[in-house]
Amino acid sequence: MMYGQTIADSGGEIKISFGYHCTDDSGDDSDSIHNCHGIKLQRANNSFSCLSGAALSANATLANTNICNGLFEAEILPALDSPTSFRRIPSSPSFSRLDLLSSSFQSNLSILSGSPSSPSELPDDDLFSLRSMSAPPRSEGFLNATEVKIAGGAAGEDRVQAVCSEENGSLFCGIYDGFNGRDAADYLAGTLYDTIGNHLNLLDWEMGQESGKLSDRLCLRGSLHDAVQDGKSSINQGLYVDRFAEVEKSCDSFKQKVLKSLEQALFQAENDFLHMVEQEMDDRPDLVSIGCCVLAVLLLGKNMYVLNVGDSRAVLATQCNDEVLQAVQLTACHSVDDESERTRLLKEHPDDPKTIVAGKVKGKLKVTRALGVGYLKKKSMNDALMGILRVRNLISPPYVSVQPHMTVHEISSSDQFVVLGSDGLFDFFSNDEVVKLVHSYILRHPSGDPAKFLVEQLVMRAADCAGFSREELMSIPAGRRRKYHDDITAIVIILGMNKRTSKASTCI
Repeated sequence: MMYGQTIADSGGEIKISFGYHCTDDSGDDSDSIHNCHGIKLQRANNSFSCLSGAALSANATLANTNICNGLFEAEILPALDSPTSFRRIPSSPSFSRLDLLSSSFQSNLSILSGSPSSPSELPDDDLFSLRSMSAPPRSEGFLNATEVKIAGGAAGEDRVQAVCSEENGSLFCGIYDGFNGRDAADYLAGTLYDTIGNHLNLLDWEMGQESGKLSDRLCLRGSLHDAVQDGKSSINQGLYVDRFAEVEKSCDSFKQKVLKSLEQALFQAENDFLHMVEQEMDDRPDLVSIGCCVLAVLLLGKNMYVLNVGDSRAVLATQCNDEVLQAVQLTACHSVDDESERTRLLKEHPDDPKTIVAGKVKGKLKVTRALGVGYLKKKSMNDALMGILRVRNLISPPYVSVQPHMTVHEISSSDQFVVLGSDGLFDFFSNDEVVKLVHSYILRHPSGDPAKFLVEQLVMRAADCAGFSREELMSIPAGRRRKYHDDITAIVIILGMNKRTSKASTCI
């Protein structure tokens, strides 16, 4: 079930609040889906049970300026950026096919370990026939066929996005924390999800070309099953070990290929954005200074893929042996405040003694990795600026990288939830505090909105630090309120391995 609300901005209330609940469905058709060939398939177990998102602005930003010859006009942004409650939009089958491929790896691991696996009505011969035998057209992103649900919104220079597939329990979440303007964040809100879809489609096709080899390697025709059944034979035991190692290797290879697809999608977004900035910078030189931190999380089956550049965070709450929740940061902090990043930056620019000035990259920026911010990456873009805005002695660009930190985490029964947040959230709360706040709230309000609760708690702390009441702080208009806190965006994903999605309705 989906829920969402838009709260009036009188006095600076939280404008963005949305959520999604997965529920069990015991109907006969709930456990299966149909692929592009009309074959009924077992639906993948869902790795999350619900999510909520909330955002609050502190920066005052101009209305979207139709960057790059009107690419972001009204008919594009509202579809991907504006909805504050989940809505249905079309999707393509590639996401489902990738999830099924991932599930097939897990199924074979279950067979190897002797543990039961969910039955599937897909014949072995057809398992990899889902792959297209010709490269997918660029326009065939996974926003073009079966339905997904999408929500998101804008808060100052932050953009937030969540896309859920009910069919396979997969989920994409993005937090785009813009700076020096909103254009880069708007660009990502309008394009990154579709760009990722294109690269996953390409991966889908490439793996389809190797389907025969994969079938042999995964031993889908029974030799592996024979090895497991006849464990007393030393020959079969050796075959069992060899095949187990091969399937594990295939699983790891698949995960790395998904990560590579996410990375390539980010690189494409960077190249396309900077290309458009170059086209427009004569009329809008401010575009060369605009950038964005990126946090993207993709749940496919029981695997959670995380990509980030900048200082947004993903924090996992997992249960230890003593039943105490532990906060595990899944992202890296790309800032001059991080010793490893500072060391890397100085090493890459040995001939520039002013690489870091006053605790900032070239005296301009605290983050060391971000999308956009072309004036710290290309001399031609820096030259578009005039006077004090231009960086002097740009000796060895680029000074800011878009190389992401990436990881994949296999969700276990110990994992409780994951919190995604822009740096505005972590300006006031540590990872441990965030986990404790969310956990205590969920215990008291199992069907509540933990993301909105987090934002409300931050406002109270920011007001206390400033010596204001909550009402006094929230009465300060955006722009002036930036003195007391940054734009804040939070998403909380409640993890649960045995839930399944069901048909949902939209509430506004």
